[in-house]
Amino acid sequence: MNLTAIFQKVPEGYVGFIEEVPGADTRGRTLEEVREKLADALEQVLENNRALAERGIQGKDVIREPMALPLGMKRTDLLRHLQRYS
Repeated sequence: MNLTAIFQKVPEGYVGFIEEVPGADTRGRTLEEVREKLADALEQVLENNRALAERGIQGKDVIREPMALPLGMKRTDLLRHLQRYS
């Protein structure tokens, strides 16, 4: 699975966001700066989501296991793949 970074030139430089991940966005003076900051923004969003999930399951009996997402998988195939984990 690949994510899509979107960049737009604005008067102050560039803005960027990751299409598939709400909240993963940033701005900067150069395209390279925005690319670097966008990677950090993605990491921060994922860490924040993990922390929220941890609070939501605290004290509950859950099963936790790693789940690899196959690279290059089409959305319909990915959804079918994820259904095995629900």
